[in-house]
Amino acid sequence: MRASQRAQAVQPFYAMEFAKRAQALETQGHHVVKLNLGEPDFGAPPAVLSALQKVADGRPLPYTGATGLLELREAIAGFYRQEHDVEVDPRRIIVTAGASAALLLVSAALVDAGDKVLISDPSYPCNRQFAESFGAEVILVPTTPESRFQLDLPAVKAHWADDTRGIMIATPSNPTGTSIDTAELRNICDFARSRDAWRIVDEIYLNLGTRDAAGRAPASVLSVDPDAFVINSFSKYFGMTGWRLGWCVVPDAFVPVMERLAQNYYICPSTPAQFAALECFTPQSLQVAEDRREEFERRRAVVLAGLEAAGLPVPVLPDGAFYVYFDVSGTGLSAWDFCERALAEKHVALTPGKDFGPGGADRYVRLSYSASVAELRQGLSRLAEFTADLQP
Repeated sequence: MRASQRAQAVQPFYAMEFAKRAQALETQGHHVVKLNLGEPDFGAPPAVLSALQKVADGRPLPYTGATGLLELREAIAGFYRQEHDVEVDPRRIIVTAGASAALLLVSAALVDAGDKVLISDPSYPCNRQFAESFGAEVILVPTTPESRFQLDLPAVKAHWADDTRGIMIATPSNPTGTSIDTAELRNICDFARSRDAWRIVDEIYLNLGTRDAAGRAPASVLSVDPDAFVINSFSKYFGMTGWRLGWCVVPDAFVPVMERLAQNYYICPSTPAQFAALECFTPQSLQVAEDRREEFERRRAVVLAGLEAAGLPVPVLPDGAFYVYFDVSGTGLSAWDFCERALAEKHVALTPGKDFGPGGADRYVRLSYSASVAELRQGLSRLAEFTADLQP
């Protein structure tokens, strides 16, 4: 027997590889500061936990419909209305077994073998792995600090071909924590639409983006492109990583397509998780989520100051998510060597740029500030010691 060519082509997720190494060090009795994974340390809002306890009272928990509970889809539609001033028909919202399942369904619905798909470099590796698993030829479009490590219209046009079928965008981005300006996002989407190409926009970190002077959340792509395929999750803003619950918003014509795919791929999302997630959209839980978003902004300030003190420049200041993408080229080490040695010598786990594309693989490192302030301060202090040790 042999593994399929598809399985053999999938690259390791290096953030998880470093997590395994960190775990091994911890089993040896070391305290490892883990700044490599994008996992909020808060957990689900209290009301969500209470709701899960209530639903786990012995009652039957049968399959829901493949597209999710109608009540939850309606609650998500209300969230778009309240937070982003966008009207979305609940029918178009597909609740999924995590954002990964949303990407699975959307990729299966849109990608044919040989299709060219544009994705920025750097970008979250699993996005391109999904597209490639369905036979796409992924074109990684290099980005720079000048474009905030995001796609812009000139770059999209420069890499467009007659057989380009779609584009995948993440805003705010993992690994950089940077967003695309709404006007530029509109320009990109308009260009792709004019060529009958689909647009997948990952908005998993959207509500962790910096609010404007009036306190408004960042705009959803749906405000400028109602037919975009939008990916979102309960994992980040609501802190529900292990619950494996997400959603996507799709054009109306694709609802039956997504339903058929979900029925065949995983039947339905978790029933208890869906019932509990209804509590995410109460005023109390939304306030909890907002308080935590503000805490992430405080953590970001701590990290930026700590990296500056350690002599590790951040070429673009993040405005969302909980990541900082910093430059290690001045240390004389590659990003991979920097991460390996920081873990082995100072017990700080980070993620090398190799995870996110070839462009910055040797130069950039991702730090996740989803850990507590105390852990962040200790990790940054260790990194400052590490960079000082590297000085001749």
